[in-house]
Amino acid sequence: MRKARSLVFAVCTMLGMCLAVSVHAHEIPYFKDAVARGELPKMPSRLPDTPKVVPLLAEQVLGKYGGTLQSLISSPSDVKLMFVYGYARLVGYNADLKLEADIVESFNVDQNRVFTFKLRKNHRWSDGAPFTSEDFRYWWEDVANNRKLSPTGPPAVLSVEGEYPKVSFPDELTVRYEWTRPNPNFLSLIAGASPLLIYRPSHYLKPLHEKYADKSKMSKIQKIKFKAWASNHNRRDNLYKFDNPDLPTLQPWRNTTAAPANRFVGVRNPFFHRVDQEGRQLPYIDRVILSISEGKLISAKAASGDVDLQARAIKLQDATFLKENEKRSNYSVRLWETVRGSHFVLYPNLNVVDPVWRKLIRDVRLRRALSLGIDREEINDVLFFGLAAEGNNTAQKQSPFYSEDLKNRWATLNIEKANELLDDLGLTKRNDEGIRLLPNGEPFLMIVETAGESSEQADVLELIRDSWRELGISLFIKPSQRSVFRNRIFAGETVMSVWGGLENGVPNAISSPAVLAPTSQTSYQWPKWGQYHETKGQSGEPVDMPEAQHLNELYLRWLNAATDGEREEIWKEMLDIHAEQQFTIGVVSGILQPVVVKNRLKNVPKKAIFNWNPGAQFGIYHPDTFWFEDAGEEK
Repeated sequence: MRKARSLVFAVCTMLGMCLAVSVHAHEIPYFKDAVARGELPKMPSRLPDTPKVVPLLAEQVLGKYGGTLQSLISSPSDVKLMFVYGYARLVGYNADLKLEADIVESFNVDQNRVFTFKLRKNHRWSDGAPFTSEDFRYWWEDVANNRKLSPTGPPAVLSVEGEYPKVSFPDELTVRYEWTRPNPNFLSLIAGASPLLIYRPSHYLKPLHEKYADKSKMSKIQKIKFKAWASNHNRRDNLYKFDNPDLPTLQPWRNTTAAPANRFVGVRNPFFHRVDQEGRQLPYIDRVILSISEGKLISAKAASGDVDLQARAIKLQDATFLKENEKRSNYSVRLWETVRGSHFVLYPNLNVVDPVWRKLIRDVRLRRALSLGIDREEINDVLFFGLAAEGNNTAQKQSPFYSEDLKNRWATLNIEKANELLDDLGLTKRNDEGIRLLPNGEPFLMIVETAGESSEQADVLELIRDSWRELGISLFIKPSQRSVFRNRIFAGETVMSVWGGLENGVPNAISSPAVLAPTSQTSYQWPKWGQYHETKGQSGEPVDMPEAQHLNELYLRWLNAATDGEREEIWKEMLDIHAEQQFTIGVVSGILQPVVVKNRLKNVPKKAIFNWNPGAQFGIYHPDTFWFEDAGEEK
């Protein structure tokens, strides 16, 4: 272990200002015995030379050490929420959704082409091994560019118009990614809830790699087993999945439980790089326990007081029941706003194979008529207590791009206008039941496919069915398993599907508008165009609709834009095209997310946004600063 250093360090911001902060001399109670036995160095020696100082948010206060936070998950794979909520990222979003240095000490961006990261001196992995540029080099050279570990090469998201970056490591604390063309997506990728991870604990993984393993010391049986080294390496290399308790981490808590298990225990990382404003190492809470429960029982268990913090598997419809039990179970229910572009979205498949449907779906008059024929106010009142926002799948009110026009264009109930548009399409004939007839003489039966995972989706569709009936359209709901659901969309067998809206409903100039252009197969309104983009023309179909082609052109302009002003104008134009074309049909947004918080748990915001990316749900509010009022040590 390195020698103890000064208890005072300077924290420098990217603006060049420095703040002197003293490292707290008192040891964390959880580690006192280990320090006394010589198993761990004292707190000042466990921190980087320049720790990340976490500023308090409004209504937050300095906390106490200790305690165990209990929460529920519905699947063993949800153990990854320790990684998500811990939200230690090279560069991360703060509560204002602005990017700032976190794991790295600083970063510099030159023309959106060259990204230079400066690491914190003496920063260490959770097992005490140094965190240096070697961990970045190992991932880039020995994992991402090793065909046995990564058969398709480095992640496609690192490719800019077919070009991968030049990656260099000038010294043990410097990492540089360089492209010849701008890559404004890069920082948001590494800041995500499920981020692009461009580093690995090389000291742990090297012995598993054929390049570094010493086969001369292996027995005959060990050599035979080592032939499967690549699959063994990939199985253990799960920084995000968080299911390998032996894998060192940089998160505030490290998982100590191997799967399969019904209860995952995270304990504090002794080498975590953040401190509070008094220089005390974070996190405040010693342990996080995620216990598995059947999803439909989670709200009931939360109401019984079984959790300290819970949002997973809780819906707005549970809020009344949860509120009724607040006093009895000693918790409070907070309602955080969600900020997806829309909570519920209909996706007309522009790449549907059936020629009759393809022609109809690609006619904007049909998409507009379907949108005008939805009684969003009724859906809001019946299912969301009138608390949701009605309108399109677009930027939300917290975004600088929000406007009432974008929200409401073609998205207010107008049965008369919708019927006029359908008549203009030539769909004037009806059967004896009043259902319009398609050009081939068949009844206008709109089959809307779902992943079958949400009763709420079925409830919304039942209400849409009633109002579409006034248009002479019959709606049939077809649920299936998620894999089947997705594959049918990708193959063009689905006419219309249901999913959530824009994941980032609070974009700004530096947010990527890729999702607004045909760039991904998982955009259910144009899966084959997205696949064509992703495979560089090897699969899928080329875009053959002028408005969608223009979206691709705008996205390319955004990638190469020199200023935020240019990017803002591009965003606005792309959002305007979507509102006008109704490529996706939004219904309601701003759904309130109930968050159950035990009264003794402090520093959890009373008002906040609840979003996956950006946001990492609780992540941007720093759960490492949450603390228990009845914890052992006073401030």
